[in-house]
Amino acid sequence: MRTFPLKIVTPYGNVFDGEVEELVVRTVTGDMGILAGHVSCIAPLGMGRATVVIDGEKRYAACIGGMVSVVNGHATLVPTTFEWAEDIDAERAEASERRAKQVLADQTASDTDLRLAQARLRRALVRKGIANSK
Repeated sequence: MRTFPLKIVTPYGNVFDGEVEELVVRTVTGDMGILAGHVSCIAPLGMGRATVVIDGEKRYAACIGGMVSVVNGHATLVPTTFEWAEDIDAERAEASERRAKQVLADQTASDTDLRLAQARLRRALVRKGIANSK
């Protein structure tokens, strides 16, 4: 299978820079697959699983927020958060889920607290799901 260059950069630095066969990410409008020769484009990222195929092997990651671009055959993924499955602390994700659910169950929580807890819950569920796909 043909490859293309992929660079993954987060606010904390470079995560990956190399040749890949395929990239699948969750955008705000659904999943987007990128192969060699993909048309140039840019899309905002949603919250979900990223799949990167390197030398025929699939690697999974939690990918949250940011953008993906393809320009002249080069893909760049600039997520707010990107964690390879093997780096996710499942216990920490579980604890975050519990805390978010406690806030959501609190009848006295403010609208802001509820919105933040909903986002925290979604992130925790994504991270737990990816951690389980190791």
